[in-house]
Amino acid sequence: MSEGTVKSSPIRIFGQPKMATLLVLGFSSGLPFYLTSKTLQAWMTTAKVDLATIGFFSLVTLPYSLKFVWAPVMDRYVPPFLGRRRGWVLITQVLLLVAIAAMSLHDPRLGLRMLAINAIAIAFFSASQDISLDAYRTDVLENREMGAGAAVFVMGYRIAMITTGALAFFLADRIPWPTVYLVLSLLLLIGIAATFLASEPVLSDAPPKTLVEAVVLPFADFFQRVGTLRALLVLLFIVVYKYSDSLAGSMTTPFLLQTGFSQSEVGAVFLGVGVVATILGVVVGGAAIGKWGINRSLWIFVVFQGLSNLTYYGLSLAGKSHGLMVAAIITENFGLGLVTAGMTAYLMSMCNKRFTATQFALLSSLMAASRDILVAPAGKIAESLGWPSFFLITVTMALPPLLLLPLIAPWSRDVPIGAAPHTGETVPAKVAQTPAAART
Repeated sequence: MSEGTVKSSPIRIFGQPKMATLLVLGFSSGLPFYLTSKTLQAWMTTAKVDLATIGFFSLVTLPYSLKFVWAPVMDRYVPPFLGRRRGWVLITQVLLLVAIAAMSLHDPRLGLRMLAINAIAIAFFSASQDISLDAYRTDVLENREMGAGAAVFVMGYRIAMITTGALAFFLADRIPWPTVYLVLSLLLLIGIAATFLASEPVLSDAPPKTLVEAVVLPFADFFQRVGTLRALLVLLFIVVYKYSDSLAGSMTTPFLLQTGFSQSEVGAVFLGVGVVATILGVVVGGAAIGKWGINRSLWIFVVFQGLSNLTYYGLSLAGKSHGLMVAAIITENFGLGLVTAGMTAYLMSMCNKRFTATQFALLSSLMAASRDILVAPAGKIAESLGWPSFFLITVTMALPPLLLLPLIAPWSRDVPIGAAPHTGETVPAKVAQTPAAART
């Protein structure tokens, strides 16, 4: 499908078979996330494990932050079945199924060390699945499909989180926790089936020939393709693009509670209309990218993101107002969905198909910096200046990415400067793909 064909038809983009595949694979990606955090904490709590130990167990999720370290392995080596991308997806899914099922063999009251090792294994295989799925998603999409691909993948991910969260607690009231993990492991069969049915991305160039090449070449390719100075601006842009939303989002719960809303009110709105607004924002963002292209969408989304924080500014002036609170959460989460779709599409567009696993893992880790590190001073700012001034500052944080956009994603261009070619070409699922260049 050519770019011109899909340019004015977002509905047609979402209707492609590959989007259904990405929805299911997104479900597979989101399935393990709570199993090493919320559900594991619940199991340990009912087993009378002390709170200090439960707190330390949060460290088992560290592999999610370090996945770029072993991502080059998935670019370098091609499994002997299903092709380079689907082969690794299948391997990680099978290992995940085994690791989650193995949790049924533990008892937190008798062996915390082995339970921790098993939980770390789940997190490692889950992070590895994310590496392979991010690479697969990038390689099967052309530029105008990337927003829609990100949207359906996020939908699948969110559905999985809701499923494992709700289903786990529902089952735990009826069967023992070890059996709950055994049952939940079987849900991975859905993703495994999708992997077998999916089409494999075409790789015209040979993968890296050595592990050293798989580590070094992604950096060299990125800086040569984009240019050294502009590459540094791109890295800065990735860090600051979602900062306006991340900064506000890090303080919305304390703000709402201090304003006088109850924990139940805040939780109900965030988990209800907030989640729906985020999913809707991602879907609308995906459709907009199909209609307008990545560049123009990035401009529109970041402006909306910054202005959406004015709803919290208005609430900080008005005081406790349930209607304004709901409006603020809906607007902010819708904006979060937009910028998530836009930035995910941008990251995918900047990845060379030879090194997608490594480049996407590295670039997405930079995006996480604004969410996890740069928001640290948020509480101090709010405490020193007050809530109205704090939310005005979050609005102004949309200016840095706006100033960088003309240099890396000009309004007049369809795709970002330095973007790698993405045709979205695939071969049928039954064909085991070997790169042409690798056969010579």
